[in-house]
Amino acid sequence: MKSIAVVCGGDSGEYEISVKSGNVVAKHLNPTRYKAYLLFISGREWYYQDGDGNRFQVDKNDFSISVGNEKIIFDAVFNAIHGTPGEDGKFLGYLDMMKIPYTSCSMATSAITFHKDYCKRIVKTHGVKVAESILLSKNHLPAMEEIIKTTGLPAFVKPNNGGSSVGVSKVKTLDELLPAIEKAMHEDTEVLVEAFIGGREIGCGVLESKGRMIVFPITEIVSKKEFFDYEAKYTEGMSDEITPAVVDEETETYIKATGAYLYQRIGCKGFVRFDFILTPKDLFFLEVNTVPGISPASIIPKQAAFMGISLEQLFDMTLENII
Repeated sequence: MKSIAVVCGGDSGEYEISVKSGNVVAKHLNPTRYKAYLLFISGREWYYQDGDGNRFQVDKNDFSISVGNEKIIFDAVFNAIHGTPGEDGKFLGYLDMMKIPYTSCSMATSAITFHKDYCKRIVKTHGVKVAESILLSKNHLPAMEEIIKTTGLPAFVKPNNGGSSVGVSKVKTLDELLPAIEKAMHEDTEVLVEAFIGGREIGCGVLESKGRMIVFPITEIVSKKEFFDYEAKYTEGMSDEITPAVVDEETETYIKATGAYLYQRIGCKGFVRFDFILTPKDLFFLEVNTVPGISPASIIPKQAAFMGISLEQLFDMTLENII
């Protein structure tokens, strides 16, 4: 039986969501094949917590734990850390040095895709449309009027490195722009201001397992708020997620083909979710989530369930890629 470290937590506003994801993974790993250990990572505190609440520190020299007289060396890591350091490549670089396989994208792919501006630039080189945007920092903060010349209004203001819509605002007037930038800078040192694209938000899940590309049924996300923010994502009843999305066959094929194409060109691994905006004329790339939500209520598990794939099977297919 393989010993799997299911890592969760992290150092971002997504900590609690990550812990929920980690618990779901640990609960649904096939018990006949895997022994799951839920490991929490927060800053320098890395530990395993057993069912009685006892904590066992991770030995960072070899990424092992000692429980009683037993030293546990992990065969693989199931990465359930949303945000830093699990989704931006930092923790994955450590695992590479330890020569421990993991379920998510490589360190390089994770670092590039987590940086929204870099990711958009790469996607654009592959012929997929992206919204106009401008990258800001404390050392590069143009006049508000100059920013709007690039993006127009309304516009989205978001931390350049972040997820779950933490720190994101939709601004409709020039006066709202600076407070939104300051809010985003509480989460990150870089801020992306992006033109608003009116259309339907579509999520496309992709997984490569045993050399076989699987593109899940696409999902339309209809937020009951101004946009699909943190509350809409994680509060029951605040959004409708329609799977499969009601689109014509040609559009569905194009969205799925674009997701599969980007998966390969960017160098993804495991299951990821591409987010797009579908307008009457075009398809725009929003972002890619390399460690997407994995609770039963999350988008990819819902897409997999529509195909008859349970959480246990989905996690099995993910681990079979690496061990």
